[in-house]
Amino acid sequence: MSTEPQISAVTWLSDHVRLILAPNPSPMTLEGTNTYIVGGPGAVIVIDPGPNDAGHIANIEAAVADATTVAVLLTHHHIDHDESARRVAEMLDTVIAADAEPDRPDEVAVRDGERFGDDRVFLTPVATPGHSSDHLCFVLEEENALFTGDHILGRGTTVVAFPDGDMGAYMASLERVRELQNKRFYPGHGPLIEDGAPVVAEYIEHRRMRERQVIDGLAHGPATPEELVARIYIDVDPILHPIAAMSVRAHLAELARRGLAVQDGEVWQPT
Repeated sequence: MSTEPQISAVTWLSDHVRLILAPNPSPMTLEGTNTYIVGGPGAVIVIDPGPNDAGHIANIEAAVADATTVAVLLTHHHIDHDESARRVAEMLDTVIAADAEPDRPDEVAVRDGERFGDDRVFLTPVATPGHSSDHLCFVLEEENALFTGDHILGRGTTVVAFPDGDMGAYMASLERVRELQNKRFYPGHGPLIEDGAPVVAEYIEHRRMRERQVIDGLAHGPATPEELVARIYIDVDPILHPIAAMSVRAHLAELARRGLAVQDGEVWQPT
């Protein structure tokens, strides 16, 4: 792919937010990873620089050429969001910021509820573990908006992949986002969400429905996660069944935590 920047690839979503869509479409990433440029003209924050693709990185560099980049900020450490983080941070002479673990000493740690940035551009992190243990969303106060990463997608529902993904934590994080009452959502994949409240409600009900289906599936006999997927996801393209099995495993782990299911090898059954 060409390393020449494609300025037409930059889309203004508001006075404060620009989108650069990464060229990594897939069943997991929808049209691709959404890289956001927040702020301007004097200072910006780059959220989720995405894959290590030369053309995409060139687009980021061109989009922020007239501003100081305060940080490359990550919603979480999944490859479709953070693979190019080090390269982009070095290119822009800035830092990587995230829910940094001790084994990532090169990253600046951002913390739940503590504003990150400076007086020119800042965001407020919200800890939203579930999709991953380190997942953060970010509030943009000027718009009452939330950058949702993979916590809430612009289309469809996200995967909660056990063991790093935790269904109990994910449900609690959805409730927390509902309490924030941010209007606009900028998701990590898929289109902008103009009214977030009904989408959060749909996500919560969807996961409750899937839990009921897992419980009902176990009532028909012991099963592996893959067998439960075949029983439950009958209206879903089989190509997506391995992905669905990740979330079913997370549901089963949460049911086990609550004493409602037990595991024997790969087979699960009700208690």
